[in-house]
Amino acid sequence: IMDNVSIITVFTLSGLSNIANYRVILFFLTLLCYCVIWLVNLTIIVTVIVDKSLHEPMYIFLCNLCFNGLYGTAAFYPKFLYDLLSTTHVISYAGCLLQGFVLHSSVCADCSLLALMAYDRYVAICRPLVYHSLMTKQRVCILIFFAWIIAFYLLFMSTITTAVLRLCGSHIPRIYCINWLINNLACSASVAKIIIPAFNYTFCVGHVLFIFWSYVHLIKTCQSSKENWNKFMQTCVPHLFCIIVVVVSFLFDMLYLRFGSKEIPQSVQNFMAMEILLIPPIMHPLMYGFKLTKIRNTVLNFICGKIMLRIFLGSR
Repeated sequence: IMDNVSIITVFTLSGLSNIANYRVILFFLTLLCYCVIWLVNLTIIVTVIVDKSLHEPMYIFLCNLCFNGLYGTAAFYPKFLYDLLSTTHVISYAGCLLQGFVLHSSVCADCSLLALMAYDRYVAICRPLVYHSLMTKQRVCILIFFAWIIAFYLLFMSTITTAVLRLCGSHIPRIYCINWLINNLACSASVAKIIIPAFNYTFCVGHVLFIFWSYVHLIKTCQSSKENWNKFMQTCVPHLFCIIVVVVSFLFDMLYLRFGSKEIPQSVQNFMAMEILLIPPIMHPLMYGFKLTKIRNTVLNFICGKIMLRIFLGSR
């Protein structure tokens, strides 16, 4: 780490400065959480890929949502687990930018995929006669492509504008890197700190408003038909719950980052920083896995089949 007139090559992460007494416990708890995230998300992904009856728009979007959960958490947990066992908590300049890019793009992709799922439910329930002509496999693939590419483009622009900043510090008061904290280290105000984040937030807010609009129409439509209401409860309630989890987690993190008190204990600050990387990646697959009958039955049939096979082989 060099003087403020020199090039910054390494950042110091200060979030783990007072954990020496319970470092090992934290390591195993975090490792357990990461294993659970991989288990539940991979279960949904493999189930959707293997079972051809699940090759429908809603399940394909869900598969991408679970993949995004693995993509986003991969930028945090391996590095965090390494830091828990290390006495020095540093990250390279390039590594910091990459971590910020992946974490931010994962949140943007979450917004896009949840919006696509809302659109899919809107068409399926409010316009069922044109559902299959609108939600063709080709169109679904195009929508998914744009959901990912727009998220990557927005954060690529944000990361580039952050990368060209002249920095006057190397201390990041958190357990991971995000662009906003790097921008705070800039020697002078820049477009990266104001306009780019504002545009990205507008993108996410626009998706949330679209989801809200689609649910207003969904509820209006479903009230007139018991069949539609049952369909709404079966397929839309998990989606609505996932949206609430993501929006609350995102707002909680964003508001704390900008207005949170520095007097809050470090352990509480760390949990606030982690909750967006812990709660949504676990809740998404669990909610859909328990609520959606097709996925639940496929997973249970696979587990029961394995158990019966072991019993059969063991009795021979």
